Amino acid sequence: MTDFQTEYMQRAVELSREGVKAGDGGPFGAIIVRGGEIIAEGNNRVIVDNDPTAHAEVVAIRRACEKLGNFQLDDCELYTSCEPCPMCLGAIYWARPSVVYYANDKADAAAIEFDDSFIYEELKVPYDQRKIKFIKTPNDEAIKVFQEWAEKQDKVQY
Repeated sequence: MTDFQTEYMQRAVELSREGVKAGDGGPFGAIIVRGGEIIAEGNNRVIVDNDPTAHAEVVAIRRACEKLGNFQLDDCELYTSCEPCPMCLGAIYWARPSVVYYANDKADAAAIEFDDSFIYEELKVPYDQRKIKFIKTPNDEAIKVFQEWAEKQDKVQY
């Protein structure tokens, strides 16, 4: 890692510590960098916001997209204090940063009782056997909306 990359990672780690001290949520911090400038920061805010999706990476992505006025971060780098969970991984792929750097890994997180392995395992289980049931309920209007989207000429793909 370059000196700048080390500095960026240190900032992500500092954000994780700040969040722990403030009681915002778990020990996770993230930053988004574009062109050598930190454009957004986030720490885990699950507890303070009563929002299970307010993970550091998601918070930073939301702030960066708002600042840039764009839902894509393809010319950005994401630095996070821990390997992203499955939800954050999905958000990262939708946001499309060019690279993700992380400090701790999912085994380190599991060691302090932030274990996401059950989600990865749950994805392999048939819908009717999952801990939270998923029941498909087909709806004619729902499929019509999908057809309308498919036919829409001025849609923005993402």
